[in-house]
Amino acid sequence: MNETIVCVVGNVATQPVYRESAAGPSARFRLAVTARYWDRERSTWTDGHTNFFTVWANRQLAVNVAACVEVGQPVVVQGRLKVRTEVRDGQQQWASADIDAVAIGHDLARGTAAFQRAAKPDAPPTATRPEPNWEAPRPDDTPDEGGGMPQQAAGAVAVT
Repeated sequence: MNETIVCVVGNVATQPVYRESAAGPSARFRLAVTARYWDRERSTWTDGHTNFFTVWANRQLAVNVAACVEVGQPVVVQGRLKVRTEVRDGQQQWASADIDAVAIGHDLARGTAAFQRAAKPDAPPTATRPEPNWEAPRPDDTPDEGGGMPQQAAGAVAVT
């Protein structure tokens, strides 16, 4: 409920690692995000600090990441930020920032892309049921030979 949702623009730093598990497919890669600023003294753009994020993708997003994303490509990632801190075997404490991705796409401000819809997996065939006849049967509008009331259609039930 109270999650930190981020949108990060950066470059793919490592080749995506794709895995199939019982819970479904997943993929991960490292994303490098470098701040840039205008240096007035030099009159040029200068690179600032670089932050690295581990981006996690699941299910169909993981399949698409494995097929499309390569090292060095500029991407936009939106997802839930998770910061973890750990101490490993007497070493100093370290922190890692992970993004559980909801959406990943190429940054079209820095290049072009040709979108192609992913093929839907083959669904098992389902038994088709005939469409029900929702119309109520109508009585025949012609009087019977005896000059009486119209006769009901075969199988119809008169409602009074």
